[in-house]
Amino acid sequence: MRTVAVVGTGLIGTSAALALTGRGLHVYLEDADPDAARTAASLGAGTTELPDGPVDLAVVAVPPALVGSVLADCQRRGLARCYTDVASVKSGPRAEIASLGLDTVHYIGSHPMAGRERSGPLAARADLFEGRPWVLTPTPETDTETLNAALELVALCGAMPIVMDAAAHDRAVALVSHAPQLLSSLVAARLEHADETAIRLSGQGVRDVTRIAASNPAMWVDILSANAGVVADILEEVAADLDETVTALRALQAADEGERNAGAAGIEAVMRRGNTGQARIPGKHGAPPTRYETVAVVLGDQPGELGRLFGEVGALGVNIEDVTIEHSTGQQVGHVQLAVAPGAVKTLTAGLRARGWSVRD
Repeated sequence: MRTVAVVGTGLIGTSAALALTGRGLHVYLEDADPDAARTAASLGAGTTELPDGPVDLAVVAVPPALVGSVLADCQRRGLARCYTDVASVKSGPRAEIASLGLDTVHYIGSHPMAGRERSGPLAARADLFEGRPWVLTPTPETDTETLNAALELVALCGAMPIVMDAAAHDRAVALVSHAPQLLSSLVAARLEHADETAIRLSGQGVRDVTRIAASNPAMWVDILSANAGVVADILEEVAADLDETVTALRALQAADEGERNAGAAGIEAVMRRGNTGQARIPGKHGAPPTRYETVAVVLGDQPGELGRLFGEVGALGVNIEDVTIEHSTGQQVGHVQLAVAPGAVKTLTAGLRARGWSVRD
């Protein structure tokens, strides 16, 4: 594959274009907003010139509701030999494509499981898809050439291909992406009119839960509109769990000891279910979940401190598996949580203390 057309230069389209140009492919950019296409081109994502003839692959990077009409226009113009879309929902666009009588032999649906809270070409990154799953949903008619073109696209972007049925894909993303987005927004909405003193107490926990609540609402309305029924089913199940949890919490305040014990058992049960579910989330690079231990280091808010800490950890021969930073309210320090293999905790703690770092017990 040498030439690609990217139709839609938002976050996903521009990120794919940046990855492809970085691998030496010639990328042609199109967008209903010419300014967005020009912005993507100015970032080095490709050119806004028209191709001389059909490109090897066209990547339709538009909201789910527009996939059918945009693909129809691309095929009418003979833009490419093969086509894919990268919309986050697959069943709706698949049905519209069928109803429009479009060519499904040279088309394959796809969805890179990557994103950011920001949108638009200026938020794009060439490494956005590195190590991330990229789902492919071929039609019954999709030919080998088109499947291979999509697989090459995924490889060039550094992602991992996963072939799924379109409906199964939509159920999966409703569970692991769409419903969590709404739940994050619901939690963050509780903060909208909260007392400022309460907000100042915000720690890493609430930051983790509400991080994706910063996402673009208009973009998510497009996504959720295309998968609303499945997401609603999941939220109904969450609502049932929430009702039981509220009942258990009320019981903890009851005068009767039996009610209090039942309430405690209910809270413990939902927490344990959460432990079990969280433990199933894949670890690094899609590997089975691995248990790490945390070493907490107090870090001054000066330039170069984090780099110095990482250098010291490397010198001790310890690999950092993950890292989070929690800033202290009203103080010019932060707490860096270093996730490391359990066997490295003693070595790392002793070594950092010997080098003058404050390590919390």
